[in-house]
Amino acid sequence: MRALVAAPENSGNVELREVGTPPPREHEALVSVRAASLNRGDLHLLGRAEAGWRPGSDIAGVVERRAPDGSGPGAGARVVGLVPDGGWAELAAVDTRMLAPIPEELDFAAASTLPVSGLTARRGLAAGGLNDRKRVLVTGATGGVGTFAVQLAAHAAASVTAVVSRPERGERLPALGAQHVVVGMPENGAFDVIMESVGGDSLAAALRLVAPNGAVVSYGNSSHAVTTFDVDDFFPKIFGKK
Repeated sequence: MRALVAAPENSGNVELREVGTPPPREHEALVSVRAASLNRGDLHLLGRAEAGWRPGSDIAGVVERRAPDGSGPGAGARVVGLVPDGGWAELAAVDTRMLAPIPEELDFAAASTLPVSGLTARRGLAAGGLNDRKRVLVTGATGGVGTFAVQLAAHAAASVTAVVSRPERGERLPALGAQHVVVGMPENGAFDVIMESVGGDSLAAALRLVAPNGAVVSYGNSSHAVTTFDVDDFFPKIFGKK
């Protein structure tokens, strides 16, 4: 089968090669991969990987062979899955605990974006205690996790403010549920849940903007910057004081 593998000697550190089919373990199904998504984490790992390592974590496709222990979907099932690596290939061995069937109307490309980005957004919002009374701020709102966070928060009837780097990048966000789209972090406001992925000054601003008893969910640092914040602005909010 063919797979993308790490190749430090090449531009982009990747190369398409013929490799062996992964042998599924007792609890793994063999999946014919029809689509795979690209995450920031994949690129980070690929940039420092040794030659021959196989990248890719999010896949969608069809079960070629059911897990030997009989768990998970059977052969022919349309599925989405999460693997630790090796997803950018024609075939992938997937732990059936990380595999789920998808409906016929959901195309493989869209389904492949769900595992890392979709679950990060869902679990992050849940950790922040999302409900229909919450004011939610999403940084990096046009990224994979950010796009899901905007939609999920809006679906929960929260008031959503989306942060973008340039006006044109935010043009489609109102249609996804953002009530407010701002360029850069707002100067003022009080948000119950802040989904933060930029780090640096953005994370510092989030700690200033979070409402008393609110939550800042930090799940990335795309700026690669150190965060410095004023504890006098932040600590009183832990105890519900302004």
